[in-house]
Amino acid sequence: MQRLRDLSSQVESVFTSLANEFGEYQKTTGLSCLDGCGACCNNPDIEVSPLEMLPLALHFFDQGIAESMLDKLAEYSGFACAHYHRNSLDGEKGYCTIYTWRPGICRMFGAAGYSNKHGMPGLSVCKQIKQAMPGKYQNALITISSTPPPSISHGRQRIAQIDPGWGNELLPINDALRQAISKVLTCAYYMDEGEDIFAA
Repeated sequence: MQRLRDLSSQVESVFTSLANEFGEYQKTTGLSCLDGCGACCNNPDIEVSPLEMLPLALHFFDQGIAESMLDKLAEYSGFACAHYHRNSLDGEKGYCTIYTWRPGICRMFGAAGYSNKHGMPGLSVCKQIKQAMPGKYQNALITISSTPPPSISHGRQRIAQIDPGWGNELLPINDALRQAISKVLTCAYYMDEGEDIFAA
């Protein structure tokens, strides 16, 4: 179990770094997420690695609720993140109930960079922010060379490098959490025998 906790600490360290890096860019450009907006959380196509969900899985284990959370995930019939609490019928308003342990993509999304087919920096901004702050969006595009946005793909690579075997596999967010919890429970079960969670 100690190996898992060491991995989790490394993941959380990268999470903190990414949150600071992306948060600083969004603060500088004014392209921060809108209060109460949860449109991205309501997206059924969010994919993360099980490694990103390890801190949350260990938190559930330490709270003694890992098995019950696994059961809830198995019973969950929704299409979006099971830990997103909707405050509107269309799901675009709401909040995250696991904010402290949210995965990397949730810390990077909103306003981020990418490289276009010519290798030049591009800016990806969510629709809600673009519509609410068109002037700031245009300013960010104008200053993209002098103030390049941090890249989601580079952020994903930093997480995956911690454990490539577990960090490069992208799954729907609920499936990734299910796998992480299952690994933690398997490791706990066989801990006395010294089983490796990644070989389980």
